[in-house]
Amino acid sequence: MFDKLRHSKLMFWSVELLVLIFVVIGLTQVSFLFAPVATFFSTLLIPIISAGFLFYLFNPIVKLLQRLHISRNVSILLIFLVVIGAIVLIVMAVLPNLIYQITQFVTNIPDFLKGVRTFISKASHYTWYQRLNIGEYVASLQISPSKLLSQVLGGFSSGLPGVIGSLASTVISIITIPVMLFYFLKDGENFVPSIQRLLPRRYHAEVATVFTRLNATLSHYIGGQAIECLFVGTFTFIGYLIIGMPYAYLLGFIAGVVTIIPYLGPYIGIAPALIIAATEGWTKMLLVVLVVVIIQMTDGNFIYPNVIGRSLDIHPLTIIILLMVAGNLWGLLGTILAVPTYAVIKTVITYLYELYRFHQEHKNDEDFDEDHELSLEAPTHADKPDSELKKK
Repeated sequence: MFDKLRHSKLMFWSVELLVLIFVVIGLTQVSFLFAPVATFFSTLLIPIISAGFLFYLFNPIVKLLQRLHISRNVSILLIFLVVIGAIVLIVMAVLPNLIYQITQFVTNIPDFLKGVRTFISKASHYTWYQRLNIGEYVASLQISPSKLLSQVLGGFSSGLPGVIGSLASTVISIITIPVMLFYFLKDGENFVPSIQRLLPRRYHAEVATVFTRLNATLSHYIGGQAIECLFVGTFTFIGYLIIGMPYAYLLGFIAGVVTIIPYLGPYIGIAPALIIAATEGWTKMLLVVLVVVIIQMTDGNFIYPNVIGRSLDIHPLTIIILLMVAGNLWGLLGTILAVPTYAVIKTVITYLYELYRFHQEHKNDEDFDEDHELSLEAPTHADKPDSELKKK
């Protein structure tokens, strides 16, 4: 009985699970040994992800220029020149307006808080407001401009070393990302052949197919997200200008940036606009909602299906669960990377499963052919010559 239990699958998986638990516990006790490695990878994570994002954004353009008989190096140089020109144009035309509106918003914070109080006092006459006890909650906060300003200044002074460190890492990323992008674009075509050289020849075709599918999935998603963010940000800014919304430039920029977060982006983007519109009355809030609904309906029915399409083929409920889990574990970066990471993993697993089924069917066909050949080669009693039958 004990021998059967010792050789059973239950014993095997129980021992495996116990070993895994002890390994995890042991690693948590010596986590300080892995701190330098974690710091190293966390330092490289943002530049590599940013360079990879730009690679999948610009690599189709490089291939298009190559079809026009322009060499790869010249194509990369042209793209860098265009991007640098676009950045200079944005800095000269867009950034001053953005900085001006941010400065104006910070200056008008006391007036904004007064407007919020006026809105709350008007809303206090409604039954729904009294049932929710919002007045008691707002009174408990004890918000005042001077107190808010002192808290902001105190937080800034205490977090000044962290701000300096973040600025330093940002400057390093700004320098390293273009260098990484250049080598990604220059040597990216050699990545698949390098992987193929590490594997037996019979797997070369499968490796090429996997990476072709991955490139197609990521290119569709990243390029589509860039176009979608640009569309939402631009037309939100135009819509807010039409309805006379203050800080339209800043709010349109926020709406465009947060669109990169699937499903949750529109709700995050409309929140600051509704807060500012609340200081001007219910009519302005309704106009803000109307602008956002029109833009999101246009995006959902025309832009998203045609630009990204069904390249991801992920159910909306799956995306919501991914965003909740990834956002809880890794914050904002997790919500941005959750969907493309899941899409990559799904593409690989789907292809490997298809490949496994193909080999199984091919193997069954080969076994059937071998059995059929053996049955044809084996002499039957009816096929024996008459001379042999007479001898018997």
